[in-house]
Amino acid sequence: MQFADCVRSRKMVRSFSNERVAPELVDHIVDLASRAPSAGKTQGWHFLVLQDDETSKFWDTTLPTQKRSSFKWKHLLDAPIIGLVFADSAAYVARYSEPDKSSTGLGAGESSWPTPYWTVDASFATMTLLLAAHDAGLGALFFAVFSGEAELRNLLSVPPDLQLIGAVAIGWPRTKDSSVDGSSEKGLSASRKRRAPSQITHFGKW
Repeated sequence: MQFADCVRSRKMVRSFSNERVAPELVDHIVDLASRAPSAGKTQGWHFLVLQDDETSKFWDTTLPTQKRSSFKWKHLLDAPIIGLVFADSAAYVARYSEPDKSSTGLGAGESSWPTPYWTVDASFATMTLLLAAHDAGLGALFFAVFSGEAELRNLLSVPPDLQLIGAVAIGWPRTKDSSVDGSSEKGLSASRKRRAPSQITHFGKW
């Protein structure tokens, strides 16, 4: 797939089959994601992969059974993989304390950073991962963990100093007509008109 085609055809997938994704395919898309830009080549992000019973625990924690009757995307819960993206700010402070970066002063602590590049870099990696999944024929959905984060972190033994960027559901897109339960419908934001380059780009001054 050509890059432009991959970018233009990628979309958030909310309906999955429960077919497993081979471990080597997960390794492949994570390898591509690891090549995203990273300040000082710190690479301070982590991808926690949940499968099988682990995905059930994820949904039980973040979307309890009593709330599922009103949940629109029924087959989102069939995704065989839920990946959690974390950013490690301490890795950046440590990297910029090293001799080749110490003159920046950014090794003094998180507060020295005008922009939290751990968040930026983890976001770069996540976008690359979404594109890599699509290029491999997989479906993926990035979404926020709006509830149950503290319980989830405790359940999965996540270090407290890591920043949760969000979750990525990954799997094979469901091909059957699922219009009965609405899971084949697009998200409400999909109808918003895409901004043209002329609305985005500023040359010379604002």
